[in-house]
Amino acid sequence: MRVVVKIGTSNITHPTGQLNIRHVETLCKILSDIKNSGAELIVVSSGATAMGVGKLNLPGKPSDMPGKQACAAVGQCELMYTYDKLFSEYNHTVAQILLTRDDFKNKTRHKNFTNTIERLLALGALPIINENDTVSTVEYGVGDNDTLGALVATGVGADLLVLLSDVDGLYTADPRTDAGAKLITRVDEMTDEIMALGGGRGSKLGTGGMATKLGAAKICMEAGTDMVIINGDKSELLYDAAEGKPAGTLFAGKK
Repeated sequence: MRVVVKIGTSNITHPTGQLNIRHVETLCKILSDIKNSGAELIVVSSGATAMGVGKLNLPGKPSDMPGKQACAAVGQCELMYTYDKLFSEYNHTVAQILLTRDDFKNKTRHKNFTNTIERLLALGALPIINENDTVSTVEYGVGDNDTLGALVATGVGADLLVLLSDVDGLYTADPRTDAGAKLITRVDEMTDEIMALGGGRGSKLGTGGMATKLGAAKICMEAGTDMVIINGDKSELLYDAAEGKPAGTLFAGKK
């Protein structure tokens, strides 16, 4: 079982940009246990820019590109230090990979990427992937890590992509504003009606939202990869998702 888990900014940081210690420690513990069970695990993690904001004691995320890139440069060090420290406690070695859009568009670079992933997994390492935000711009960037997670999952032939969100999954309406919203537990076809449920973006420090998650689901489904959206605050659901049990919203890949 090859599983890609995408961790969002809101899953590991407070709104201040400071590390959410309780959440990240729990996530690393559960992910280590899933890896111990024999699964091949790859993590796609957001959070570098937000952690840079916190590390630099800024009042908020900069609006200019150089400011965002500077925060990403500082925050990426902090992010990997945190993962290295926590996963090491469970005897797992992490490896950092930073990607841009060209690494997927260029056949040679994409092959180099997949070769590296295969060797890291064979060596028992845990690849942790993020977009290379210090050099990415509109022209060169993937844009968000939900899409990056889908491109990684389909590119390396993963069985499952798990997206951690700040809600339980895809709802018939926004559950934060509509008390009558109902959770959709399974999607077998990406229709216009489903895509319309995407709404707006997510947290102030993040770049995603339900719309980008549905875009990721479309990529995965067309490639035959299953995708699940679960609530990152309920980390134990990762066990159910990895074991094929009902959790959040499942987007079934075309087999």
